[in-house]
Amino acid sequence: MKNKKLMVERETYEKDGKTYFTYFIKGVVRGVEARIAVTPPDKGGYTVLDIVFGKEMKADLIAKPYEIKDDATGNVIKGNTYTVQSIDENGEVYECPIKPFRASDKSLLNMLMR
Repeated sequence: MKNKKLMVERETYEKDGKTYFTYFIKGVVRGVEARIAVTPPDKGGYTVLDIVFGKEMKADLIAKPYEIKDDATGNVIKGNTYTVQSIDENGEVYECPIKPFRASDKSLLNMLMR
């Protein structure tokens, strides 16, 4: 999966008479279609996501690997941080950190990234 380009998509939904966006990643894990909900790290991040997406409904998912060593135990914790990114017609890069919405979304995203 490391060479496959994944996209973060968005679609609208209505709640209390207002229109909002929901953000997700689609993929296939062991033959099962998965839809992984993602969210910005805080509520203000939705404005940043609106700027990153602009008028588009898809943007690139960027995964950045990390490793943290626990000095007390010597254990190494590995994982990824995720960013949604777009590049405008002038080559300007716009990005916003995102995270899986629920623990199950995190598990699915980890499986998809293998």
